[in-house]
Formats: sequence, structure tokens, C-alpha cells
Amino acid sequence: MKKRALLSVSDKSGIVDLAKELTALDFEIISTGGTKKMIEEAGLPVMGVSDVTGFPEILEGRVKTLNPFIHGGLLAKRGEADHARQLEEQQITPIDLVCVNLYPFQQTIAKPDVTVEDAIENIDIGGPAMLRASAKNHEYVTVLVDSADYETVLAELKTSGETTKETRRKLAAKVFRHTAAYDAMIASYMTELTDEKQPEKMTFTYELKQSLRYGENPHQQAAFYEQPLGSAFSVARAKQLHGKELSYNNIRDADAALQIVKEFSEPAAVAIKHMNPCGVGAGSTIQEAYERAYEADPTSIFGGIVALNRPVDQALAEKLHEIFLEIIIAPEFTEEALQVLTAKKNIRLLTLSFDGGHSAEKVLTSVEGGLLVQDLDLHSLDNADVRVATKREPTEEEWAALKLGWKVVKHVKSNAIVVTDSKMTLGVGAGQMNRVGAAKIALEQAGEKANGAALASDAFFPMDDTVEAAAKAGITAIIQPGGSVRDEDSIKKADEYGIAMVMTGIRHFKH
Repeated sequence: MKKRALLSVSDKSGIVDLAKELTALDFEIISTGGTKKMIEEAGLPVMGVSDVTGFPEILEGRVKTLNPFIHGGLLAKRGEADHARQLEEQQITPIDLVCVNLYPFQQTIAKPDVTVEDAIENIDIGGPAMLRASAKNHEYVTVLVDSADYETVLAELKTSGETTKETRRKLAAKVFRHTAAYDAMIASYMTELTDEKQPEKMTFTYELKQSLRYGENPHQQAAFYEQPLGSAFSVARAKQLHGKELSYNNIRDADAALQIVKEFSEPAAVAIKHMNPCGVGAGSTIQEAYERAYEADPTSIFGGIVALNRPVDQALAEKLHEIFLEIIIAPEFTEEALQVLTAKKNIRLLTLSFDGGHSAEKVLTSVEGGLLVQDLDLHSLDNADVRVATKREPTEEEWAALKLGWKVVKHVKSNAIVVTDSKMTLGVGAGQMNRVGAAKIALEQAGEKANGAALASDAFFPMDDTVEAAAKAGITAIIQPGGSVRDEDSIKKADEYGIAMVMTGIRHFKH
């Protein structure tokens, strides 16, 4: 008896060549729709599914392969006498190879004008059923869902007339990953339609973007996965123009830089070191912004990552070229800038779209045995209910400094204190176990520049000691959430020193 293959694909890459090779190997081909038409046009013998089932396609093609003549042929155990008897009684021919990929649901919902009806119509039913049946019965059935595997399967068939059990199992595992990802995307889409905020089950799907040499440390294996239809403003969607491949830590730092730089509409530059900003600058030009970010901490920026929200020209490239940087991210590099920067072999240059705005994606944080899910922290002073708690209100210059500090402090590891003027960070105190400790670090880094500057705190002051330290360093304006039972102590201390204090009512913990 001839072996039988069922070919029915949405992505038709290489399908005619596969059909030719299978025909040459004496396979009988079954197919449907556009796949069948392509095979016929290539002059190859092919049977329609209706020829096998004896039943026409119905309901606009929604029902064609959901039939015992197909699924009996897929699920029968070839070595079991009772199964063989039933196949013979029902005149069902076993199917030995299945090549199926699914309706383009992802591509459909990616269209900006997609309707719900179009999305629903592109949910494949028969395809996943055939794939799952074939994968379940991989002891006997070879199942293909990826054209990259055609060559491997054909090579084994040509060598021994059949595929190895190891190959069939690997292909079956790929199928279940494929259908799981497909269903996860559908589930996500349908959940969004119903506006369900915390469904009883939550499944995410990601696609391998690249294998990494190692993780945070050389003894840890790692890989980088990309979310299908994820935010365009993402290091996962960035185009690398130059330099060696990104490392695990590069990717995390690059993401941290992007999260800060997207806070700014004016020209801005962000320098990141170990997930924290070491310098942030804003200006009338991107070169001015970078120079301020550099001046904020010329020591820590060495070996860091810089994100810029305006194109890089030759003049700025020459400034960037002066120090060692791991990565530079920008919307664009001019040809002249690239000539300057690519003189360094290993520096990584990335571009991506800065037009996407804020993402609605969730923040996922793994804990052993579980997953925490939360919204992105998109709070800004533009939508904050701020109040001036002290007798003195901030000056116009102080307001500018407070706003810059508030944009930055929410991206600094808690406990976090940031000292700024109206154009740049002057001191950053990150990740301390107590707030006054974070303040001391930021104020010490700012030094004399703290005189007349602003201080931003990611959470309230439990005592007035941080205000006291700020006052002695010369700080004249403070922004903080408020909400402590001892807020009045801090307000009183600020009034004592003539400091203007603004309370936002929102904290920015970042663990």
C-alpha cells in the first residue's frame, strides 16, 4: 500500500517542492483549497479531501477535514490488530505524513482596520485538530508545521524510507508548542474583547529572537524571546546596525534606558549603568542633552548604555566616540555618524521607532513557582493631582526641575532619590535600604550643584531627616508622594528652611 501524505498550508513556502519529493518517494498526496490548486498546477497527482471523505466541504469551508476518514487515518495505532481491523471495516486508509500550518490569525489581528468578524473567521479549527491528532500519534505519523523541517524529513525518507522516532517526537513537540502559541494568542484577543482584567487562567506566548551566550553571569544559560505583536518601542524590535550581539545584561539595560527616554518629548539623553540612570539630560538640541547626561556622572557613564530620542549626526557621534560605550540607541544615525561610530568594532548601534508612545503591555515578573503581573507605571505629572504642601510655592525654574526629577525617579531602584536642576540629573541615590541613605548618596554626588536644586523621592518620607539633609545641602524644592502619618513633620521642616514641597499622591516603588 502506498504511503499517504496530507498537505494543507496557509504559508505555502516550499510546499510544491515538498509535494514533488513526496510523489517521487511514492507517496499519495491529499490536499485542500489553495494548496491543492498549487500542486495541481505543478502537474502533480493530488486527491481532494472530499475524494477521501466522500463528503463535500460545507459551511463556507469551515467543515472539510473534521471527518473519520481523516482523523481515523491519523489516530490509528498501526501495530494494534483491533485498530487495523476497524480501519479495514470502515475502509479508512492510514495517513503517514501531515504538513499543515494554520489560518493567519496573528497577521489578521495585526491589521489596524481588522474587524472582530475577520478575526473570528481566521481562527483555525480543522488545522489544529489535524496537527494535534498527528502529534499525539507521532509513534506512526510524521507531522510538519514548519517549512524549515522539510529538508530533514525528506532526507530521512530518502535514506531509510521512514523518519526516525526521535525526529517524529521532536516534530510533535514543535506542533504542540505551535498550537499552544496559536491558542494563547486567540485567548488573549478574546479576553481583551471581553475586557477581563484578571482571567482565571493567563497564558502568554513568545517567539525565540536569539540565543544568548549566557545570562546575568557566564554560568547561567539564557535566551531572548519576543512577544508577537508587542510594542514597537522595544529593544526586541530594534534594528542592530553595528557591533557584536547583545548580551542578557545589554538587553535589560537597553530596556531600562528606553523606559526613561520615552518620558521626554523634548530632546533627551539617558545614560544607564546596571539598570539605573547615571545621567539624564534634556536640552534644546540632542547634543546639548547628551552633554548634560555626560556631565551628570562622567565616571559612571563609562561602559554604559546611552539612549537618545533624536537622530545622531556627525557632531554628536564624535562626542559619543570619545568614551567607551556598550550601546547607543537612537531613532536614526546619519551616514556620517555611522562612519565615526563604526570605527569602534564592538560598540552596538541600535535604531527603533520612537513614534509608538506608551505601551499597554503588562509587566511580568517571575518568582519561583509563580508569576506576578501588573500594569506598566505610566503615571506622570500631567495626570497627577499635585498639591503644594508648604507655605512657599516652587518657582518656574523649580517646577521644571521637579518635573524632570519626577520623570526619572520612578525608573530608579527603590529606595530612590534623584537630585536635578531644570535640565539634568545631578545626583542619583538608588536601591538603598533606607531613604535617608539614598538621599545622602544623591546629595553627595550632586555636591555644590545641589545648592538651589530640586530633590525627587519615589516614596514618602517616614521622618523629616531626609528633608533636613536636603536643606543642609542647599536643596530648595522637593517632590514626593506624601501619605506618611508624619507628613506634617516633613512639611514643617521644609517650611523651616524655606523649601517648596510638592506632593503627588502617587508613589513609584521599583523593586
